[in-house]
Amino acid sequence: MSARATGQSEKLFEAARAVIPGGVNSPVRAFGAVGGAPLFIASAKGATITDVDGNEYIDYVGSWGPAILGHRDDATMAAVSEAASKGWSYGAPSPLEVDLAEEVCKRVPSVEMVRMVNSGTEATLSALRLARAATGRNRIVKFSGCYHGHHDGLLVAAGSGLATFGTPSSPGVTPGTTADTIVCHFNDLDSVAAAFKDNPGDIACVIVEPVAGNMGVVPPADGFLGGLRSLCTENGALLILDEVMTGFRVARGCAQERFGVTPDLTTMGKVIGGGLPVGAYGGRADLMRRISPEGDVYQAGTLSGNPLAMAAGLATLAQLDDAAYDRLESLGARLEGHARALVENHPDHLSFQRVGSMATLFFKGGGVRSWDDAAACDTERFGKYFLAMLDEGIYLPPSQFEAYFISLSHTDADIDRTAEAMLKCAQAVLSR
Repeated sequence: MSARATGQSEKLFEAARAVIPGGVNSPVRAFGAVGGAPLFIASAKGATITDVDGNEYIDYVGSWGPAILGHRDDATMAAVSEAASKGWSYGAPSPLEVDLAEEVCKRVPSVEMVRMVNSGTEATLSALRLARAATGRNRIVKFSGCYHGHHDGLLVAAGSGLATFGTPSSPGVTPGTTADTIVCHFNDLDSVAAAFKDNPGDIACVIVEPVAGNMGVVPPADGFLGGLRSLCTENGALLILDEVMTGFRVARGCAQERFGVTPDLTTMGKVIGGGLPVGAYGGRADLMRRISPEGDVYQAGTLSGNPLAMAAGLATLAQLDDAAYDRLESLGARLEGHARALVENHPDHLSFQRVGSMATLFFKGGGVRSWDDAAACDTERFGKYFLAMLDEGIYLPPSQFEAYFISLSHTDADIDRTAEAMLKCAQAVLSR
């Protein structure tokens, strides 16, 4: 790819910074970790995005996960258009939210009932409230490097945007708000066992990303998720799998199907809305019946179950059959095969990790199992690599601590072109 034009994006970024904090509506979009002005996107189709300067890129951000079919697939566009022709917000129930709830429950056996909300943050916040109410306990366990939304109680040792900007927590979050949050180490069962021992009868739940995606893609170690299940059961606590990122992304029945673990509650988002704003939380019926108006745990939302999001989610899930997941696995394995050759040539400086259609190239040798490992990555080299990949027409997440997302619209040729660019750009950065 020839030198990219950036003038229009730079002008828009300058204008945005005058009226939007940092010029963006979500921090990691700002290119703060890699330098320069963020791309302002004019359009997207399939696996390709086009910015306002007319540059085209193979896209591995995919709206941070929802675009599992690719951008603007015909079936989802038709479904959203039909829904919009009838109205796009009622503040009352509509048939589509029943249809999507039934589809979620059919695909995920642990989810007997589900409540639709508007974001992953809202889903995790609501699930934690329910867990505390159901157990009568106050404390929760989370893991360093795992991100579960920006509500106060979980902005402790979070990954993704906070890690990207080197902020361990956020001003405005009071010590009292986080006093009941216990932080353990991902892939370290001993740290969780110690938390239960030190807080007998007071831990309501353990919340975890089954595949960490907010410190880069970090798979669960063998026995880790099963061990969490056992520890929760033994100690009367609930297990919450945060599948906002992995839900219907890594398997037809989510990560819990892929890894054979049954949570008490599950949070979801992204794919179930087909790229429109959505979230959900669900689980055992006896727990979910505690939610208002059937029960005493309050949660509400004017736009929850929005018909456009429900239509997009239904149209997306309808296309995610076994053949689709086989194809996603094949594409992921193809990229991994190329990346392995690169890593073998630079074992002290690079690692590549993948689960299904999620992957990350880490600028660190020896692999990444936890936040301590991720924090040791060479983020300066990553930034140079990211910008070099942009010049090659490849759009990756602008943070070392995020996942690449492969879609059904990516072709073998896209993967091969990406791998060729990875080899060229990574080697160039490492040679400096």
